[in-house]
Amino acid sequence: MRLRTSIAAAGAAVALAGAGAILLPAVASAHSTTHTLKFTAISLKGANFSSTDSGQAEQDVNSAGKTIGFDVANFAFNPATNTATGRVALTTKGGFLYGKIKTTNGSVIHGVVTGGTGVFRGATGTIVASNPTNGPKTAVTITYSN
Repeated sequence: MRLRTSIAAAGAAVALAGAGAILLPAVASAHSTTHTLKFTAISLKGANFSSTDSGQAEQDVNSAGKTIGFDVANFAFNPATNTATGRVALTTKGGFLYGKIKTTNGSVIHGVVTGGTGVFRGATGTIVASNPTNGPKTAVTITYSN
């Protein structure tokens, strides 16, 4: 069993937009502003810790192929329902962004942003990731506000 995920972290895993994606820097502000992070997560290393628990590390790149961060995810797999749930952490310029993610049948990941550090402190939002080919690359879109 091989699970692919990103945050997002993110996204963030997370997880999940496309080749023309770029990272928009987060800006701290006194009022709530919506930000979108779009990138491709490239699998670096993964491990199955048991038949129902796995982890993965990924390099996150923008549409120009420039590294904008890294993410890690941990999944619990339920073979009875063919679903996986997990947590993801994305590190990029400005801090860490955290999220919870869920996938069914492994091709699309949905999740929520649960917070972060630095410019991501107090962040809430959504994570969507897509990996229809189950290959080493996952398109990730994280939309958040703080």
